[in-house]
Amino acid sequence: MKKLLNVLYVTEPDTYVSLEGETVVIKKDDDVAMRVPLLNLENIVCFSYPGISPALMGACADRGIGVCFLTPHGRFLARVSGKVQGNVLLRKKQYFTSENQTESVAIASSFLIGKIANCRKVLDRAVRDHGMLVDGERLNETSRAMKAILKEIGNCATINDLMGFEGSAAKLYFGDFDQLILQQREDFFFTERSRRPPLDNLNALLSFLYTLLTSEAASALETVGLDPYVGFLHQDRPGRPSLALDLMEELRPVFADRLALSLVNRKQVTGKGFTAKENGGIIMDDDTRKLVITAWQERKKEEVIHPFLKERIPFGLIPYVQALLLARFLRGDLDAYPPFFWS
Repeated sequence: MKKLLNVLYVTEPDTYVSLEGETVVIKKDDDVAMRVPLLNLENIVCFSYPGISPALMGACADRGIGVCFLTPHGRFLARVSGKVQGNVLLRKKQYFTSENQTESVAIASSFLIGKIANCRKVLDRAVRDHGMLVDGERLNETSRAMKAILKEIGNCATINDLMGFEGSAAKLYFGDFDQLILQQREDFFFTERSRRPPLDNLNALLSFLYTLLTSEAASALETVGLDPYVGFLHQDRPGRPSLALDLMEELRPVFADRLALSLVNRKQVTGKGFTAKENGGIIMDDDTRKLVITAWQERKKEEVIHPFLKERIPFGLIPYVQALLLARFLRGDLDAYPPFFWS
């Protein structure tokens, strides 16, 4: 089993990252702020425009360490990829399968089944844990409606059919998402999902967490030898990591949605950490972003029993395990791709 290593998040705006021997050196204003052994890292996520040195990018590429560049506000810019990892036959099988609608629908169905089931679990947990604070009858009704959609997924013959049911389930889920906000409702509320830009504080928080999850999903896929840019549910588009977006569908409710709600309901983040721009978009300040990243990293250390492997693993390894299971299915070692079901 892969070992859960560290992710280096470079968040200071005027920071430059370079390589000295086998050590990553973080400098700010020509002063060394931190040194990190390269062997302890599995990813570097850089929010800083100055960026990192070519030598460090090359060393990361050689060692399979992911490097992802984001704007200071968390918008994805680029990923650095080295030599293609894994068996070429695996990627050829991935490309061939992506061109076959019947086989693509089978895999995409599993992603959506996992997503909708985990969204239902978020609603069910809210009723179980906060029955006196939420409209339990309404949330239970929504959960039942999403369960009915789950039964229809297996009958879909095209990706368009799947996307239609996915849209219906998302409308139900996000239609009740505001019910799950139990604290700070004057600063955190939810009416609809908004992106590019996010138009309220909670959407800004969700978008940031989704960006982190996309990066980790892409790294996991590359680690097992799959191409994160060729998907089955999300269609190919230049520059879009379609398979990473596929994989994160089933993980978003568990990794991002639940964490966002916890941060708000526990008052770990507050409205003071968010600012409206001239175009109406909302951005997080540096301190809030660091707090969210810290919570994200702590969440990854928690352990869970994987429903398919029946093994206890850190949360942070779930994207890797799911990518590995997808690779095993494409190689013919599994009869179907088993989505991750949160319990």
